Amino acid sequence: MSRAIWLVVIGIVSVQAGAAIAKDLFGTISPTSMVFLRLATSTLVLLAVARPSWRGRSRTDWLVVVGFGISLGLMNWSIYQSFARIPLGIAVTIEFIGPLTLAVLGSRKAKDLVWVGLAALGVVLLGFEPANLNAPGIAFALLAGAAWASYILLSARTGQRWPGFDGLAIASAVATLLVTGPAMVSGGTALLDPRVLLIGALVGVLSSVIPYSCELVALRTLSPSVFSVLMSLEPAAAALAAIVVLNELLTPLQWLAVACVVLASVGATRSRPVHTEPAPD
Repeated sequence: MSRAIWLVVIGIVSVQAGAAIAKDLFGTISPTSMVFLRLATSTLVLLAVARPSWRGRSRTDWLVVVGFGISLGLMNWSIYQSFARIPLGIAVTIEFIGPLTLAVLGSRKAKDLVWVGLAALGVVLLGFEPANLNAPGIAFALLAGAAWASYILLSARTGQRWPGFDGLAIASAVATLLVTGPAMVSGGTALLDPRVLLIGALVGVLSSVIPYSCELVALRTLSPSVFSVLMSLEPAAAALAAIVVLNELLTPLQWLAVACVVLASVGATRSRPVHTEPAPD
């Protein structure tokens, strides 16, 4: 059990370190182009590992996996747009409202309203110090949260219809295709820079390949409820990664807001475990 927990923690740290490194490169390359590099890297690895079978699939199978890919692409694109506008830790905190809402809606327990209130308090606290916040950044983070909730729902259906990593590999390919055109337009010649390509590949490994691998192994012995609680640490991990990599400091009130959302997520997931697939953000 302890080994599995450490694997999940490593995955969480890796995801947020990758996000911080990606943001640090936004002055050189656009967020959309960085999303493309990240998705392309993870897609190549997943396709090589999964080697999915493309034949013998029903129309519904393809509709589900394409929907899964759209939610994956939208989630990555919108959260990187948010990273470009507001602090990393705050963006992930706001994004986490998506899966938190899904967890609460899936429960019929009246006490879960407490977690809704706690999360709402966290959001309100963020509004007291809006100096480093802006409306577009918040809106993109909320969009990412909605896409994450959709990702969770569609990942469950994809897992039922596609074996192993097949569905995730194909969905990742769909997401990559969706952002390819905009990435080429916004990235321009920067996408030909070897340094940019190397860092983009590094972000793909940190934000997708390592977490997928760690979580795949961990979930063999870790209960979904414990896994969900551990994933609730994402906002705090994002804030810490931003401090180390970007020197992006939060105020005490903003840390309190992050803590409210983390505690609300822990409480909601302990009340009703939600099936959670590895989330690349």
